[in-house]
Order: sequence, then C-alpha cells, then structure tokens
Amino acid sequence: MLFMIDVEVIDTPQDATVALDPVRSRILAELAEPASATTIASRLGIARQKVNYHLRLLESSGLAKVAEERRWGGLTERLLVATASSYIVSPSALGPVAADPDRSADRLSASYLLALAARIIREVSALVRKSRETKKGLATLSIDTEIRFRSAADRAAFSGELTKSITSLVARFHDAKAPGGRAHRLVLVAHPVPHNTPTKEKT
Repeated sequence: MLFMIDVEVIDTPQDATVALDPVRSRILAELAEPASATTIASRLGIARQKVNYHLRLLESSGLAKVAEERRWGGLTERLLVATASSYIVSPSALGPVAADPDRSADRLSASYLLALAARIIREVSALVRKSRETKKGLATLSIDTEIRFRSAADRAAFSGELTKSITSLVARFHDAKAPGGRAHRLVLVAHPVPHNTPTKEKT
C-alpha cells in the first residue's frame, strides 16, 4: 500500500530548485497518482526523454518515489508517485537571508508576522521529521477562524481582551521548573482576509 503524506517541507536550496522548475512542478502535480514517463509525456505534450530526465531529478531529491514496476517482455516500466499531496518551501532553503523574527524591530508590523510564520514552518517541519524517524506522535494545536469587526474600535477592544485572556492562561499553566515538562511555543496572529478568499460558512 502506498503512503503519501499530506504536506512535505522542502528545506534545501537544491531540492527547492528542483521543485520550483515549472515543468517539474507540473509533472509533480501529475504524480498525485502513480504514472509512467510515457503517460506523463502524453498528458503534458512533452517528449518522453525529457520527462524521464525530470523524473530522475524529482526522485533523487526525494520528491517522487517508485510506486510499481511492470515488466513487458524484456522492458521494465516504472510508475512513480509524489511523496506528498502538497509541498512547502521552508525558509531554511534560503540560508542566512531567511526571514527571522529576531531580526525584526517592529513586532506590530506585517513583516514580523511573516517572519513568525516562517519560523513556524522551519521549527515544525524539523519536529515532524524527527517524529517520523522516531515513530512518535507530535502534539500540536491549530485554531483557524474568522471574525468580522464592526469598527476599528471593536478590533482594538478584542485585541485587548484576547491579550488579557492569553496572559492569564499562560500565567496559570506555565511552570518553568516542572520536572519533565516541555516548553511549547504559542503564536497568535491576525490579519485581514484577502478580498478573493471565500468566507467560511458559519456552523
């Protein structure tokens, strides 16, 4: 049985270069299901030799893997499949110029929010990789919702109450000296919803 993870994080410049090539990106999308070079060449209108070249790069970078081998007479047909349903390029792939919240002076800026998001990808991807290696679960929490404020004053009031509530919860549960305890990072962000993003249905 084939196993495909939901999201794979690409964290090296070399693998990012492979994945971001327009042709290889299209091929990777075609590999949501096992497919051969001949099949992909037919779908995309690309010569099979070129498809084979790109498949070798995807495979060597760990973005695709062999799903099945079929023998036809003296020939062997390889079917490859993507290793994940989708991919994210980690800021780690950019090396020293990657976004880092520690380098941002304005903690109320959009740039700082983006740097926080970059750190989440970098840290969580490393934890996920270790979790797979050790076959141990990873405890995480995600909350995603939308709120429509009537005014800027309401938004400010909400921010104040939220900060007060979180500060109270942290003070209640945080124990810096707990034997066997483990520190967790809590990040709360808010930003306007882009106009072209569908609004969530209320439940």
